[in-house]
Amino acid sequence: MNIFVISDTHGHLEKTYEMFQKLSSMTPDGKPFDRIIHCGDHDRDARSIGDYLGLPTIAVPGNCDFGGREDFQVVRTEFGNILVTHGHFQKVDWDTHLLAYLAQENDCRIACFGHTHRPYFQKDGGVLCVNPGSLTSPRDGTLGSCAILTLDQRGADGGIYYYEHVVGSKKKKTSRGGFLRGMVNYSDRF
Repeated sequence: MNIFVISDTHGHLEKTYEMFQKLSSMTPDGKPFDRIIHCGDHDRDARSIGDYLGLPTIAVPGNCDFGGREDFQVVRTEFGNILVTHGHFQKVDWDTHLLAYLAQENDCRIACFGHTHRPYFQKDGGVLCVNPGSLTSPRDGTLGSCAILTLDQRGADGGIYYYEHVVGSKKKKTSRGGFLRGMVNYSDRF
């Protein structure tokens, strides 16, 4: 099973479609995607993406979605369960410990999350924590990223894929700012 993992699309889907198209032939096992996971912020984008691409799509709301409610889903796969959440209630800005704990409580081997707009692909407490980053407004100095998960009974494979490496665009210019700029752009941290 191949899963295309995205997050924080914020209403802009052009790069998502470009990456999906390019990565469809680059999955670790060479097979097409079976489903999409959208880890929030503009969860309504997930419906549009799923309808357009004709794939089952799992989506959860983020802190920018109506109500800002805590929500997660457990997705069952042949590899094991996957927890899907946005991550703001698990304080993923600081670390993934609460996220890993929530995954363990729900018998999940993988936890997919968003919120930070930064890619992350590491184990914490035996749980593979995956943040695809954001293709729309990345906060890591790149042009954006997404993730692929390839799962079967034997194990999990996958990784983070960067827009500029897959599509071949030049790196964007980044502006530098001080403390005030950081507060304005990342005010949900304070």
